[in-house]
Amino acid sequence: MVVEAGILVLFGLLFGSFLNVLILRIPKEESIVFPGSHCTSCNNKLKWWHNIPLFSWLILGGKCHFCKDKISIQYPIIEFLTALLFGLVYYKLEDVTYSFIVGLVFALLLALSLIDIRYKAVPDSLNLAALTLAVFASSAILTNITNALLYAGGFALLRFYVSYIVKKEALGEADIMIAATIGAMLGLKLGVMAIFLSAIIALPVFIIIKDRDLEVPFIPFLTVALFIVYMFDGFFIEVFEKMYG
Repeated sequence: MVVEAGILVLFGLLFGSFLNVLILRIPKEESIVFPGSHCTSCNNKLKWWHNIPLFSWLILGGKCHFCKDKISIQYPIIEFLTALLFGLVYYKLEDVTYSFIVGLVFALLLALSLIDIRYKAVPDSLNLAALTLAVFASSAILTNITNALLYAGGFALLRFYVSYIVKKEALGEADIMIAATIGAMLGLKLGVMAIFLSAIIALPVFIIIKDRDLEVPFIPFLTVALFIVYMFDGFFIEVFEKMYG
């Protein structure tokens, strides 16, 4: 069990490094393969020991080996969080296969959240990948597909109603796909709890900016709520049953 957890955490570190590439290049419509890893300031090609997840940033003191320009702290943070996600998911599931799949879903949602915050845009490629993997996050694949479709349809209708009421686009197409992922991952009851929780988490932010002309991405809130409800599903099932009998 300890060995399996260690392997998943190590994979999380490596995948977190890859996530940084996706976060940086996909919104700019750049290849994720070519050119190879390089400093974005001086364009020098990085050596293998410059690319060790988390540790290279620490060893280099957060600066490029060549030009000494600062390396964004985003890189080690994403790598650490991705490794942590895989570790926590395995701690809950104690199953390597499903922990691997669920870890990938949350890792992709982490990337989507950061891209949404930074660029106010969500790549369909990553969103579809997360949704597809979510369908296989448990053995009940057909049920997961059904729940995903139900949540996608429900969010699509909600989008039309809310947009009509507030007279502007309230929810994006990407939010609908995230809702489908929530349905596949959590099912109908827990999915409701996740969406409700996301609204609660987002409420203080929307109150703060209510008098400012700012666009707040909603995917990060949905992602955080999904992760919390998934990890503490037993508690939220109890809350749901007390609320709705």
